[in-house]
Amino acid sequence: MEPQRQKIGVALLSVVSNSSLVGLKIIVGLAIGSVAVISEAIHSGVDLLAALIALFAVRTSGKPADQGHPYGHGKFENVSGTVEALLIFVAAGWIIWEAVHRLLRAQPLEAPGWGIAVMALSAAVNVAVSSLLFKVGRETDSPALQADAWHLRTDVWTSLGVLGGLGAIALGQALFSVDLHWLDAVAAIAVALLIVRAAWRLTQRAGRDLLDVSLPPEEDQWIREYLRNEAGPAYGYHHLRTRKAGAHRFVEFHLWVDPQMSVEDSHALGDRLVAGIKQRFPRTRVIVHVEPYAEERQAAPASPPPPAETS
Repeated sequence: MEPQRQKIGVALLSVVSNSSLVGLKIIVGLAIGSVAVISEAIHSGVDLLAALIALFAVRTSGKPADQGHPYGHGKFENVSGTVEALLIFVAAGWIIWEAVHRLLRAQPLEAPGWGIAVMALSAAVNVAVSSLLFKVGRETDSPALQADAWHLRTDVWTSLGVLGGLGAIALGQALFSVDLHWLDAVAAIAVALLIVRAAWRLTQRAGRDLLDVSLPPEEDQWIREYLRNEAGPAYGYHHLRTRKAGAHRFVEFHLWVDPQMSVEDSHALGDRLVAGIKQRFPRTRVIVHVEPYAEERQAAPASPPPPAETS
């Protein structure tokens, strides 16, 4: 399947699954009076909003470059991932607020078994959907889908945490006649703390490319080694700059060549280097500025003129 259709398909699947889980958790949480289950419903509600944002982002990022966006629309995915992370912080704050109030005024739960069942179902569904989102997100290098996958994977662990709390309450009631209803609020606070941790990681991951940070060290190192090994008959390169927007990479560098090399040969060399980089990193725009080699320029390179792109 074509990558853009894959991305839209799994984003739609995330929207559908989150919509179903939100409704189910709200119904069960209100029915049994569990703040932990209701907090999980809020968490899934944030996941649903994140999935909608991710769907919008992958649709928009797939548009080609235009006059208003000459570098393409890839950063819509980075904006999406950052907004999704900030939404998690908001949800975590609300959960902690409600859980503390419930902890101070503990109330008995009715039929905690229903809460256990819906948490088990939620965990199973989100394991399957998040695994698919991770797979497609990595294959298509999509920050929006990977952020959405982290949302759901966090929901898996928090659902299991709530399930454990409800299970302890049910066992305490059935076997020992012990009142453990306070565990419901404690489980909700644990959910919120896990959410905050995931939100911080998402903010770092999605926000870095908005600041035009260089490509990851392993990718940058590959490009440098490739240019050192494959740039012959050039004398070398300098002013290497890299960045990323969504799934799209941008690479620029200056190439030192023999002053007597013809324009045709220098461009052919640039084309060959561009092709090699694009073969390793698809969806990459490479700009090469060819300049004559001189000892004094190598020691103190002049400010580069506007670069010309080679295809």
